[in-house]
Amino acid sequence: MEFVWIALALILSVVGIIGSIVPGLPGHPLNYVAVLIVQYFYKPFDFWTVILLGIATVVIFFLDYLIPAWTAKKYGATKQGITGSIIGMVAGMFFTPIGMILGTFLGAVIGDMIAGRNVPDATSSGVGTLFGTLLSIGFKVILSVLMSSMIVFELIKIWM
Repeated sequence: MEFVWIALALILSVVGIIGSIVPGLPGHPLNYVAVLIVQYFYKPFDFWTVILLGIATVVIFFLDYLIPAWTAKKYGATKQGITGSIIGMVAGMFFTPIGMILGTFLGAVIGDMIAGRNVPDATSSGVGTLFGTLLSIGFKVILSVLMSSMIVFELIKIWM
């Protein structure tokens, strides 16, 4: 039965990394669950490591919502621009990761233009929205890769 749980932890690690990039999947929280599963069976991490990873997971979970909104607002995005960036990101993710990035940018620009902003201002807010989204994704990916690497490294140490 232990093998099933460890296999689940490894699957959660992979899905967690993917989920850190793809909107709608709780990427890094899945990685943290994987850490907890491995911790339960093998106790490879000390108490403070598990606590700090949990705190980082919660902080980045909230920053994932705050950073894009903050940068969009800082660069002057309208509500329509923010809505457009979300629609563009979701539509773009059906094509490629590049499509998701371009969709975020173009959605913000088009939304701001619908709101009556001129092209340079709409482009500026599109860049800000894109920057915040990429920054947020970067934080999630770094934490997910860190936790997944820790899990794999510890499992290799235990099994070798």
